Amino acid sequence: MLIGANVSMSGKGMFPGAVAQAVSYKATSLQFYTGAPQNTRRKDVSEMRIPEGLDAMAAGGLSHLVIHAPYIVNLGNTTKPGNYDFAVQFMREEVARADALHAYTMPFHPGAHVGAGADAAIAQIARGLNAILSADQTVTIALETMAGKGTEVGRSFEELAAIIDQVELQDKIRVTMDTCHMNDAGYNVRDDFDGVLNEFDHTVGLDKLSIIHINDSKNERGAGKDRHANIGAGTIGFDALYAIANHPQLTAIPKILETPFVGPDKKHMHAPYGVEIGWLTSGDYRPEELSALATSTD
Repeated sequence: MLIGANVSMSGKGMFPGAVAQAVSYKATSLQFYTGAPQNTRRKDVSEMRIPEGLDAMAAGGLSHLVIHAPYIVNLGNTTKPGNYDFAVQFMREEVARADALHAYTMPFHPGAHVGAGADAAIAQIARGLNAILSADQTVTIALETMAGKGTEVGRSFEELAAIIDQVELQDKIRVTMDTCHMNDAGYNVRDDFDGVLNEFDHTVGLDKLSIIHINDSKNERGAGKDRHANIGAGTIGFDALYAIANHPQLTAIPKILETPFVGPDKKHMHAPYGVEIGWLTSGDYRPEELSALATSTD
């Protein structure tokens, strides 16, 4: 199974440090941001220790590196032209960083229309992507399915398809499925994932799917809130998420966990990923393992 988690590339560890985290979780894939997701400050690629990171991936048996674009970039804002120009330039640079890291794909939140309406945002997002994408890049940009919070665009497969249809370099554009986001947008991920997958195939095309974010949800279906829960601790549940992670049509697609850290207080927070990856690969769901982490002060 291609499965991993969102890890951190920071401090002196950089790329090989992120790989070491993934290896400690017994992952076979990994995802990270090139800097804090809440801002656009980035180190030069010369400081990321890329050759060491690639060697560590090979030694650890990891593949399909995923670089997540920061979620504050908003190509859909038609009311502030300066924000759009900045987003296009930043994303061009982020694509170059992802290529330098030998990344496979880049999940990207399409943006929000901030009151101008989805149609206006969709047209501008596509225009921005056409300005960002280049024929010689290797990494693909994978528009993410969104929960429908606020004025987000991408809350339906139809909205994603409308963006993709206007992209010129079709071989450079893909989709990220997020199980929490789809649930919160109203898709029946828990009880009819095959139906969701069939709808996606007919609306967008399974050939456009490059990654799945495996997250449970704290919300009921259709809530439009985007609040991730740990595997088995939300409204989607372990059985549904295990079936998705092991779905026979999705064996070549990396699955990445973005579930919350757990702990008794802010000073003692623990990544749940080793436990959750173990559950999803073995099928042996033991919620008491997560409870032990949640109360540990080690």
